[in-house]
Amino acid sequence: MSDKTKIEWSDATWNPVTGCSKVSEGCRNCYALTLAERFRGTPGHYFEKGFDVTLRPDKLDQPLRWRRPRRIFVNSMSDLFHPDVQDDFIDQVFAVMALCPQHTFQILTKRPERMAQYLNHSSRKNDIETSAHGTSYRISGFGRLDLKDEDYDFQWPLPNVWLGVSVEIQKAADDRIPLLIETPAAVRFLSCEPLLGEVVVPWWNRIDWIIVGGEKGPGARPMHPDWARSLRDQCQAAGVPFFFKQFGEWAPVHELRCNERGIKGKPWFNFDPDTALCKIGKVAAGRLLDGREWNEFPEVRT
Repeated sequence: MSDKTKIEWSDATWNPVTGCSKVSEGCRNCYALTLAERFRGTPGHYFEKGFDVTLRPDKLDQPLRWRRPRRIFVNSMSDLFHPDVQDDFIDQVFAVMALCPQHTFQILTKRPERMAQYLNHSSRKNDIETSAHGTSYRISGFGRLDLKDEDYDFQWPLPNVWLGVSVEIQKAADDRIPLLIETPAAVRFLSCEPLLGEVVVPWWNRIDWIIVGGEKGPGARPMHPDWARSLRDQCQAAGVPFFFKQFGEWAPVHELRCNERGIKGKPWFNFDPDTALCKIGKVAAGRLLDGREWNEFPEVRT
């Protein structure tokens, strides 16, 4: 919830909502849940209620205070389209994004059915525009606050909002990507993290970006490097930007190389006779896929 983040594909995080609940296998080792639940019951702590869904209206104006353009990951500690988040609050979130055309907002969900229903509603554009006009966020000198200006153009879908779905296995791809495609968006993306199996994406003409990463943290499951290579190759064939975020805790490192790093005795996982991974930690595993970093982004549409 700050003006900087360690998330490789964002510059900042913004959490007008915190808390969530598990919906699929990709949620098993949720880092946000682990972090928040450590403080459940601590009087006065920000996460006193643990990972219960909590609206944070006091955080709504945060992006308006950031002058320099940023890529902002919305709700890194939640899911904006969780059923416990009311439509009128989501309207306010979108209103703030409309008031901040200098920023790019990245929204990721595991609930694309709610996202599609919300954004396809016949009154949604008007509801968000009305919320933007009626907003009480009047911070002198920050953002575009005067919507009475004749030159203000409320475009729909908002050109600075990217919408994405989590895709950890093929079933998630089959279930979630069609709903993402049905949703109005300037940019549509997939976050294949943690990638838990091979995924084939047949809807390339409607997908603008793919992020791939292995799992990190306690209990992290290994990612076969061929799963990541497959998505990279699919991206290259389709001309879609590919971002490789990390291998996670496990890396395809030869045993001798592991010994040379002084980490002999670390856990090993054998996918097949030709593919063994060693649990050496996120930093040591790194971000290289076949010897290079992949840091591609979609073009910003205007």
